[in-house]
Amino acid sequence: MSADCGSMAYAGIDWQDCSKKALIIRGSDLSRANLVETDFTSTDLRNSKFDDANLEGATLVRSSLAGSSAKGANFSKVEGYRTDFSGMDAQGAAFTNAELQRVDFTGANLAGTSFEKAELGRANFEGADLTGSRFTLANLTRADLSNAKFTGPLDFANAFFYLTRLAGLDLSAATGLTQYQLDMACGDADTKLPAGLTTPASWPCQLD
Repeated sequence: MSADCGSMAYAGIDWQDCSKKALIIRGSDLSRANLVETDFTSTDLRNSKFDDANLEGATLVRSSLAGSSAKGANFSKVEGYRTDFSGMDAQGAAFTNAELQRVDFTGANLAGTSFEKAELGRANFEGADLTGSRFTLANLTRADLSNAKFTGPLDFANAFFYLTRLAGLDLSAATGLTQYQLDMACGDADTKLPAGLTTPASWPCQLD
């Protein structure tokens, strides 16, 4: 069966491989939708519903999903350069192997979300809820996790931390952290570390 590319958005729609570029479709209900490899380049999707939707391989370059609900959604392998995810509720979502350079997650609810093997260079997580999130093997080069919130452990096993901003974070319950990762990162006097790890002499460091 072919995708229903010509139809307006509705819950469960099949837009697989469709082009939905440079549109204003904010407030859409795309929960449970098939959005595999859909092209949403520069599209305004603010305040929409993506709960349990499948966006694997979708293109979200310069699009906005700000304020949307995406609980349990699959964002694996999406391309999301400069995408706005601010204020989004993405509890339990998956961003595995996603390309997310310079994206905005400020204030987002990312509890239980997987960023395994994601490219997160210069991503902004300031004020986001990262409780139980997994960053295994993720690239967090120059990402900003300053003042992110979490009440339980989060996993940084084998994540790359070059100039990653950790200001104000209580990482005492974080798992997978090593001294090598922290020595390349940027924290401050309020950054707390797991037992056995020490504050690098280079803190605070200059970021461009």
